[in-house]
Amino acid sequence: MQPIGSKLNTPLILASSSHYRQQLLKRLGLTFTVVPPEIDESPRPDEAPEKLVGRLARTKAISVAQHHADAVVIGADQVALLGDRLLGKPGSHDAAVQQLMDSSGRWVKCLTGLCLVHPSRGVQLGIAPFSVLLRHLTRYQIESYVRLEKPYDCAGSFKAESLGIALFQRMKGDDPTALIGLPLITLVEMFNGVGIDVLATDRAGT
Repeated sequence: MQPIGSKLNTPLILASSSHYRQQLLKRLGLTFTVVPPEIDESPRPDEAPEKLVGRLARTKAISVAQHHADAVVIGADQVALLGDRLLGKPGSHDAAVQQLMDSSGRWVKCLTGLCLVHPSRGVQLGIAPFSVLLRHLTRYQIESYVRLEKPYDCAGSFKAESLGIALFQRMKGDDPTALIGLPLITLVEMFNGVGIDVLATDRAGT
């Protein structure tokens, strides 16, 4: 991928193959490159969801930072929860329909882990929660939505940034971008902590 946006004094890398996260990061107008991490994303036995997303976000960022010692590296990971049940990426039409049928009329909580590794200022890690209450949906509505949007690679089986918003009755949380997979409010706070001001015209300080 070609670098995008305004240059920093230090290279910026997004450790993710997710095009959703790439689109979100573009909003900040910073130059970045993409380096997909190669890690095992399997949960550990009895691992709490918060621990899982934090561990994977950190592992993704650090695994890439080890090969790019001069760069600022962003890692992220997300899970969706229906009660105590972990909702993974459905991968197919039928699985997506079933997830949404199960979630109809209920709250789904998304947890997004975010890690920022700076070459001289260390590691920052945070967890951004965001919840949505789904409408009481008919099977026809769900089947129609899944056919239209094909959310097979989305935990929870919805794309909140597009037609998926029509599935929701209420939203609860501090950072709606966390729902899409990269909490930009949290990320900007982390950038500020290492001297990156996304509102500065010269992007100095890194």
